[in-house]
Amino acid sequence: DVKTDLNLLLECLKYQMDCPLSQKEALITIYSICQQNSEASEYFREIGGLMFINDLAKSSVHCIVKEAALFTLGIIIESNVYCQQTLCTSALFEDLILFLIKKDSGVNLKRMSVYVILVLVSNNKDGQTYVRDTGCISLLLQLFRTTLHTSEKNLSDENTDPCYQLWSSVCSTLCACVNNPQNEDNQNICCSAFPYAKEWLESCTKPEIVRPICSFLGLTVANNSYVQKYFVSIGGLDTLAKVLLELMHDSCSSHSSMKLAVVVTKTLDACIANNSAMGVVLAKYHTVSELLKLLSNETLSTGEKISIILTIGHCTEVCEENQCELLQNNGLPLMIHVLTESQDEELIKAATFVLQNCKRMTEQLSLKLHDNSLSVNNAEELDVQVRKRCLQDYWKKAKEILHRINSIEKEHDEEKEQVEIFVDESSAANSEALKSHEVNPVDPEKCAERTHKDVCCPQLTSKLDNQVLAPHVTSAPRKNETVKSVDAASTRQTEQRNIPCPVPELQTDSVPSSLNINGKTACGNNRSGLQAGLHFLVTFFLPSLDQHSFCSEKTERVKSTSATSSSHKMADLRCLGCTAAGLSLNSKTFTKMLQSCLHRCEHHRVILEAEERYRGELRRLTAGNNSRSA
Repeated sequence: DVKTDLNLLLECLKYQMDCPLSQKEALITIYSICQQNSEASEYFREIGGLMFINDLAKSSVHCIVKEAALFTLGIIIESNVYCQQTLCTSALFEDLILFLIKKDSGVNLKRMSVYVILVLVSNNKDGQTYVRDTGCISLLLQLFRTTLHTSEKNLSDENTDPCYQLWSSVCSTLCACVNNPQNEDNQNICCSAFPYAKEWLESCTKPEIVRPICSFLGLTVANNSYVQKYFVSIGGLDTLAKVLLELMHDSCSSHSSMKLAVVVTKTLDACIANNSAMGVVLAKYHTVSELLKLLSNETLSTGEKISIILTIGHCTEVCEENQCELLQNNGLPLMIHVLTESQDEELIKAATFVLQNCKRMTEQLSLKLHDNSLSVNNAEELDVQVRKRCLQDYWKKAKEILHRINSIEKEHDEEKEQVEIFVDESSAANSEALKSHEVNPVDPEKCAERTHKDVCCPQLTSKLDNQVLAPHVTSAPRKNETVKSVDAASTRQTEQRNIPCPVPELQTDSVPSSLNINGKTACGNNRSGLQAGLHFLVTFFLPSLDQHSFCSEKTERVKSTSATSSSHKMADLRCLGCTAAGLSLNSKTFTKMLQSCLHRCEHHRVILEAEERYRGELRRLTAGNNSRSA
């Protein structure tokens, strides 16, 4: 029984005061029972064991007992919040300070004392206050500066070096003093150690040094504009950018360098998150291009990608140089790729943040390009302006290419249509159809139906405004993006008249009304990745362009085909189909010729009607398949 064991162990501690080894073994057994066991820790507190060990740590003359007692206290405090509240007093912090400043205190005893401070301040605002009011945080900062010397920075085995372990514990404790909950007063005090942290980073880029320092820096500057400005003022942001460059240079041959570069990236983001204007410091180090290289690494986790993209977003939020660097290094297609391929909501939000920065930038560039009075004072500004003009030319070229792709696709769709002529209809059905035409040569209902066939589908082609597609812009065609429903009113009207729009035209002319972020395919695979990407560029980054121009060709086609049928003449007259025996025709051109003929003979009239019935049946089947897949 755990309670019985704890009672016996407490009695052993009390009656073995002259045997430090027995006390040490009893303490080890106690912390092994209480470790990650809140109920056992709470019971040990209730029977007075917690306070007895606290007194034992202060009164024992044996160093091994002091160390074991402090470690046991830390384990129990970490396991139970009530134990933390019981021991979180200024008296205990003052006792721990004495352990740290005594000359006869060994490195291991100091390390155990720092561990107790760590568990007292973790997730505890009162502990953060006590560590500041008692001056304990100042002592921790002194240990941070002096525990490791320059000659010890090249560590052979940090796991066995007691000085490094003490220094690492101090870093972790300082992080707990300023974070969770955030404590601005402690942050303002801890920033006094920034020059030393900067010196460490400039002289050593080993993971065992960079990781603790980056954690300390990142949490100390987090959400604190004053501390962020101070860090930038002493050149800390420049140092981090240089460290990132060095790590990226080594990342090709070292996986650990790539992972460490992600850690530095998170620290960079924390330094500029509340003041994106400071991101201009990073422009001279081409940090954005390095971050894009890092983002293209396939071994990154989703959380690491989110951190990198957010850093890019903060770098490009207000800095035009970083924005241009993003576009010049194919950052825009990479963001679109992340946006369309990812299923993670936070990753999608981060990519959208960067794309919104790009959109604002293109709008600003558009205004500047129309201002002829823009003056350039030096060669560097002139170079930046030329780059911006080139970007605007790229958008115009993208529009022209999209026009061309639409034209080619339309011609390709027309060539692919293979319509078979059904001439084996029953003679009775043909006779009835012929008789009906002879009795009533001009049928108003069929004429209206034919006219409606020509004009109902173009209703769907005018819904292109305010649409966005987001596949990879410059990559080869990839997975096709979602092409969802068209305008509801046009769809209902089409269904009521049972004359659905052909699939190729529906897929070409209707695009989704919102950004497709899940990559689910709902209708067809006609639009290539390149065309969709170019369409995204024009619609998302050039909202001022007349997007109806993309549909002009289809509108012309609609107007040309919506003509009213003329009256049938006598069945025995020779029509254009009869007189075209010597011409080189195919099914498509021959059908068009028959449709343009005002006086068709019985033979060719039956052929044309059979073809129209066949086309109508194809459209119904296609519309049914689309509705089921949607």
